[in-house]
Amino acid sequence: MEFVTEYSGLIASLTAAGLFAGLVAGLFGIGGGAVIVPVLFFLFDSLGYSDRAMHVAVGTSLATIIATSLRSVAAHHRRGAVDWDVLKGWGPSIMAGAVIGMGLSAFMTGGGLTLLFGIVALVISLQFFFGRPDWRLFEEMTTGPLRLVLGSVMGALSALMGIGGGTFGVTLMTVSGRPIHQAVGTAAGFGVAIGLPGAIAAVFAGWGRSGLPPGSVGHVNLIAFVLIACLTVTMAPLGARLAHSLDGVQLRRWFGVLLAIVAVRMIWTTISG
Repeated sequence: MEFVTEYSGLIASLTAAGLFAGLVAGLFGIGGGAVIVPVLFFLFDSLGYSDRAMHVAVGTSLATIIATSLRSVAAHHRRGAVDWDVLKGWGPSIMAGAVIGMGLSAFMTGGGLTLLFGIVALVISLQFFFGRPDWRLFEEMTTGPLRLVLGSVMGALSALMGIGGGTFGVTLMTVSGRPIHQAVGTAAGFGVAIGLPGAIAAVFAGWGRSGLPPGSVGHVNLIAFVLIACLTVTMAPLGARLAHSLDGVQLRRWFGVLLAIVAVRMIWTTISG
């Protein structure tokens, strides 16, 4: 009871973040990380854990993405919007990249991680807002060595940013000629391939480090994980239903606006700090 009283503001913020992140995960197939990471970062930073705030935010977000992505991809599968062949083909390289990304994060400062999050998210958001639905880089999802490289890079960057595969996966699939709704549904599955190995690696990368928030195991905060995971899993199916009721172009632009807002805020925080 004393803990609840002392950290009531934190619990309330995590509750709101979990509800919104779950809705966003189902709506855009992004695992909710674009919401969870900034919220956790600002919360842990305000509580005095500045040195490890971004690392714990990223690691905890990856852990919550596992549950959220499973729930989200199941909801999209019921609507026939998941290409399981793409998930099977891209999964191994994405998982390998996630482990590499978390290994690199152990050597990066919190400011470096925050700036990386902001810059990459801003670039992706611009493509989604201003990009035309008929833009194509590939005629079909790539295979062979190129798939290995792209999958590894996508996994590494997603893990470093603490986000599901949707941020990059939706972009990749749409420029490969896939409809936005199928891209969102399939990319939701990338989150499991990123979140599971990424969260495990985050635990080991932060093991024994000082300056971690209470309830942390390595760079994963168990209190935030349990609370946010429960709420995001509940809200993800609602977001998926909403996604299938919206126009594809409108969905792309909403996706871009969300990422842009988060990106600018993270970049500003790093520069001004």
